[in-house]
Amino acid sequence: MTFFLSSSSPPSLIFLLFLISTIFLHCYSFNDPAHYHQPSHHHPPHFAAHDYKDAFTKSILFFQGQRSGKLPHNQRISWRSDSGLSDGSAMNVDLVGGYYDAGDNVKFGFPMAFTTTMLSWSVIEFGGIMKGELENAREAIRWGSDYLLKATAHPDTIYVQVGDAKKDHACWERPEDMDTPRNVYKIDKNTPGSEVAAETAAALAAASLVFKKTDPIYSKILARRAISVFQFADKYRGSYSDGLKPIVCPFYCSYSGYEDELLWGAAWLHKATKNQMYLNYIKVNGQTLGSAEFDNTFGWDNKHVGARILLSKAFLVQKVTTLHDYKGHADNFICSVIPGASFSSTQYTPGGLLFKMNDSNMQYVTSTSFLLLTYAKYLTSAHMAVNCGGTIITPKSLRAMAKKQVDYLLGDNPLEMSYMVGYGPKYPQRIHHRGSSLPSISEHPRKIQCSEGFNIMNSQSPNPNILVGAIVGGPDQYDRFPDVRSDYEQSEPATYMNAPLVGALAYLAHSFGQL
Repeated sequence: MTFFLSSSSPPSLIFLLFLISTIFLHCYSFNDPAHYHQPSHHHPPHFAAHDYKDAFTKSILFFQGQRSGKLPHNQRISWRSDSGLSDGSAMNVDLVGGYYDAGDNVKFGFPMAFTTTMLSWSVIEFGGIMKGELENAREAIRWGSDYLLKATAHPDTIYVQVGDAKKDHACWERPEDMDTPRNVYKIDKNTPGSEVAAETAAALAAASLVFKKTDPIYSKILARRAISVFQFADKYRGSYSDGLKPIVCPFYCSYSGYEDELLWGAAWLHKATKNQMYLNYIKVNGQTLGSAEFDNTFGWDNKHVGARILLSKAFLVQKVTTLHDYKGHADNFICSVIPGASFSSTQYTPGGLLFKMNDSNMQYVTSTSFLLLTYAKYLTSAHMAVNCGGTIITPKSLRAMAKKQVDYLLGDNPLEMSYMVGYGPKYPQRIHHRGSSLPSISEHPRKIQCSEGFNIMNSQSPNPNILVGAIVGGPDQYDRFPDVRSDYEQSEPATYMNAPLVGALAYLAHSFGQL
């Protein structure tokens, strides 16, 4: 904005225009990443109440921006177009569809299955209060479960990846322009991958519960496939990080082993099928599969905590007394994340954000928030609480802790920045995402070549396409966030960051009377 002043302009007018220009520049300078690199500690920020309903709607909408395949007529993120329409042809199998995991154009089966499981768990626990968004949530799940059915169509085989990650990462191009190799990678009897197989079984089982009433035939197809996939996972034990190491590492290596997924998969199959066989499996194998391991990480790789919380529901709500130990295991997790509790082992930033690691830390914030709200629901149902070395932690305090984490994500932080793209007045402008950062097909029909896009990737210009609802990796341990596109650790979104948040936001929107 430019002001033109003559020498005869009165001093009061000059001062007024100076004041207006200062305010204008202050309000709009957040587009400059240098402007908010450091949190301000001079004045405590004043936060407005959050519109959880808006954030909830956007958290689901995000998944449409990650779609691969032939897009439907009701596609709402309109800057995306069809992509990957020949996926699977390298092995004469149909692998069209599914989700790109993050800001690249590869389809990784391990995080995609976990994303589908967590979207399904969100609907299973909180679908009753999702109202008008329930159908959109189901659509997001089905986009994943349809693909997982294709990936498991051949017995004792799972297609776990489409795309050469190293060659894909060497290009910066839209999914619609993709010309990097679409190699297909699989696990089978000779190259097992129990963690991916068991997570895929969990996703299919969880999704079968989502569609039980609305589409019972589809639900049965999902459940039957979940059973056979879990059998494969358990019978041919081994880590896909061994057999497919050059392909899946370092992108989605399994660091926690496959025991946690076997326990998690069995827990979901027990929930979906009510078959006593899975309960027996859990009783016999629980200890050796690490049910009592003292860790507090829950994400696409480590499922121990999620399995504990899920199995505690069977004890607390369904009164399956043989699973009483899982209440204790779940309590240990709670005590490890409560600040100040005697067993607390969780770090927090000065601004109060749960902090695990620099790379995509927000995934642990969203997954932990979901588990806190879900466990609070189970405890409330059973009229119970958590005892942390003599300190009683009530369901109410778990909800308050989850709310605090979600509120930080939505803008209650030293930078007063929302880490959900498109939510609030100030959010990341330069996310590490090819489709969002490059002009859309409608704006720029000509193909953007492999390396041509790096000019834009390395520029300071804001992304032209807003990936509404995307959760980025988030700030560092000192609450700083540079908003630099090349910084994938902090600026890249991912499906498994959003999936647990869907359930948490559904609860918060409901609890504040917005749904």
